[in-house]
Amino acid sequence: MRKIEIQMNRAITNGDNWSNGNTMVTSHNNGMSEVFLHGHHIARVWRFGDDVQVDTETLKDWPTRTTMSRLRALGADVCTRKGVVMLDGKEVA
Repeated sequence: MRKIEIQMNRAITNGDNWSNGNTMVTSHNNGMSEVFLHGHHIARVWRFGDDVQVDTETLKDWPTRTTMSRLRALGADVCTRKGVVMLDGKEVA
């Protein structure tokens, strides 16, 4: 895991607002944090549990290595197989 992803996860765990380079975390009082990459919403994460809600529209529009790396660091099962973006073993359509 990259240093920036460790910092991102730490901010989510601590409920902090955080920004570094192209990645930003906005934390809310209800224990939910939103993660942005280059200003685009990529996921919602709940601090008290392992629930990661991936923004599939952003993933579909920008299936970059960086987007997938950030999502994997959050615990999402995302990859590319034969040029097709997969989330939880299903094609992102």
